[in-house]
Amino acid sequence: MTMRLFTATAVAALCAGTAQADYSLTILHTNDFHDRFEPISAFDSTCAPEDNEAGECFGGIARMVTAVNESRENAGNDVLLLDAGDQFQGSLFFTEYAGELSAEFMNQLEYDAMAVGNHEFDKGPGGLAEFVEMADFPILSANIDVSQNNELAGDVQKSVVLERGDQRIGVVSVLAEDTPETSSPGDSVIFSSAVDGAQAEIDRMTEEGVNKIILLTHVGLPEDKRLAEALTGVDLIIGGHSHTLLGDMEGAAGPYPSEVNDVPIFTAYAYGKYLGEIDVTFDDEGNVTEIGGQPRLLDASVAEDEAAKARVTELAAPLEELRQQVVAESAAPIEGSRDICRAQECEMGNLVADAMLDRVADQGIQVAITNSGGLRASIDEGEVTMGEVRTVLPFQNTLSTFEVTGETLVEALENGLSEYADVAGRFPQVAGMSFTFDPSAEAGSRVSDVMVDGEPIDPQATYGTVSNNYVRNGGDGYAMFVDAENAYDFGPDLADVLADYLAEQGPYEPYTDGRITKAGQ
Repeated sequence: MTMRLFTATAVAALCAGTAQADYSLTILHTNDFHDRFEPISAFDSTCAPEDNEAGECFGGIARMVTAVNESRENAGNDVLLLDAGDQFQGSLFFTEYAGELSAEFMNQLEYDAMAVGNHEFDKGPGGLAEFVEMADFPILSANIDVSQNNELAGDVQKSVVLERGDQRIGVVSVLAEDTPETSSPGDSVIFSSAVDGAQAEIDRMTEEGVNKIILLTHVGLPEDKRLAEALTGVDLIIGGHSHTLLGDMEGAAGPYPSEVNDVPIFTAYAYGKYLGEIDVTFDDEGNVTEIGGQPRLLDASVAEDEAAKARVTELAAPLEELRQQVVAESAAPIEGSRDICRAQECEMGNLVADAMLDRVADQGIQVAITNSGGLRASIDEGEVTMGEVRTVLPFQNTLSTFEVTGETLVEALENGLSEYADVAGRFPQVAGMSFTFDPSAEAGSRVSDVMVDGEPIDPQATYGTVSNNYVRNGGDGYAMFVDAENAYDFGPDLADVLADYLAEQGPYEPYTDGRITKAGQ
């Protein structure tokens, strides 16, 4: 099944005498939906209803239903609908419904297969098992062994052969090998090499006469490229996990497809903002002869399916109760005002940074750094509700871990202080470290006395760091983190991390401790 891409003219000439032997297929695909059933803003966070009415929002399951139905109607040939994993986690819908709502809408959309994503294990193997029980389509992963888990045994297939008339299309899936570090599969789910797991299934299906094979992955684009180099017999790879946008639109990380070792690779960002659409033609031997298509942006030009919209409105009603849920208690008001937190150490900054570091300290993470622009409110004394937590942290940012040198951390702190006079949101709040700054010095040389765990920072040493995905990906000027080593941007929602941490503290005592000081004070 050697991959061959031709110009449209060459394809027409090649196929002129054998048109009946060619087989055209449309593949619709999604990935990393993360329970964004309601529309999202341009920043991938919750979009207010009035903004949605004004045409400023994207995605939402109601637009996805419309887009899938329109694509099926317009395809003119057989259609597959595939998902590359991580339907779970990312909004209050998951907190309230777990996998139930994902199963309901995916069944309605008639998905043909889904890859297991790492976040499908966020409620343990049992949470995935409940989802599989509700799903009307196969859930796939070839490099995990679930036979030792009583709840999940027999529920996850390594691959599936989908039949369309006399055509047989094989779909194989693999999952990121570090999932035990990023989710909760437990010791009874055994992970093996993604390369070995995929190749074994590809070889088996090839021997059975299947000559059109799709690799549906949840490993991220860099690993997809490695798989393309390592595997034989793959016709195309459809991936998720890295939330990468491919296409000819602004902000895309590469073309759609991106080709490695003659294998085309496709992925379509995240959060239901795009619907991937691939038009592929195979010859009688299963060779790819032509590829087209682009991800479709689900903006206001895509009408919301009224039935789906009404269903989401109905299901959102209990979330208001969840927003009123008391999750903790504070012994005093927690200062989180804009003017304070963007100019100095503040109580809310300490609380959020402490919570971030506490969540991942057992992973070898030493320091936390977050942008004060992500802190949007204070919290009153007394009971703390989930609604208050989400008012402080409304952006649905996720916990991000990575490794950088001490030199890079100092550069990050300098960035945080570079627009001090403007009360900019990049001002850093930290945990596990301390520093002094001089706002009268020139930008880029305002930070001094940086300490980690009470010792002077070593510019050449590597430090495990936690932040939020916005900062890690260069938001608020933190471009020095974009190329960080061992980055993982898709941890739990930061609001959930904060709520869990507060709940563990008993009545929380807000504090500052001098971790950030201004020169001369």
